[in-house]
Amino acid sequence: MRWLRDPLLWLILLFVALLMAMPLSGPLFARAFPQLERPLYQQDSFVQLALSHIGLVAVSSFFAVIIGMGGGVLVTRSAGKEFRSLTETLVAAGQTFPPVAVLAIAVPVMGFGEAPAIIALLLYGLLPILQGTLAGIDAVPASAREIAEGVGMSAWQILCKVELPLAAPVILAGIRTSVIINIGTAAIASTVGAKTLGTPVIIGLSGFNTAYVIQGACLVALLAIVTDRLFERLIRRFKNG
Repeated sequence: MRWLRDPLLWLILLFVALLMAMPLSGPLFARAFPQLERPLYQQDSFVQLALSHIGLVAVSSFFAVIIGMGGGVLVTRSAGKEFRSLTETLVAAGQTFPPVAVLAIAVPVMGFGEAPAIIALLLYGLLPILQGTLAGIDAVPASAREIAEGVGMSAWQILCKVELPLAAPVILAGIRTSVIINIGTAAIASTVGAKTLGTPVIIGLSGFNTAYVIQGACLVALLAIVTDRLFERLIRRFKNG
């Protein structure tokens, strides 16, 4: 029965329960906002919006991890060290662009939908992953590499069996930051036609409907909290071996 005392389990159950109960909360929001004709967002299913939101974040984060970790590993090798400063500058510059600006540039080229949103989230999520990868690999003791070389490991084996396992907690911390940022940022993807939990927020803001904003924002916030706790659990396992 120890699992019943797990806060993460209750957070997940709360998120699922809130998704399921939101369509039934019309009377509650009608009482809280009597001036609104339609206090409950009903254009889309909240479950479908959540699945679409999670999918958008998952796809963009997957590519961000591939590019961020790949770039981080390459510039820590002897052949790529000269490009480290340039890589960090370019990735940092990508995050200085507001996601709305990236969407505005991408839409004329890629059209409305999820594609421009993925590009914006990808650019916005690269920096924490790259920094985490660089910090993690830099923190690997030189003695660990020397021992690995002494037993005859190749450069690839040292990377896969020594450096990355030792750097994993720091790298995961960077991925954790990136994913949490993207969960919140993905809400604005609804401005270019992508279906996310930000859709009620955007419609609510444009229509001065505070109830819609609250419904979407609560679900986005709870999703971010659940994801953060999941990463915390994963990082703890890596640290404990």
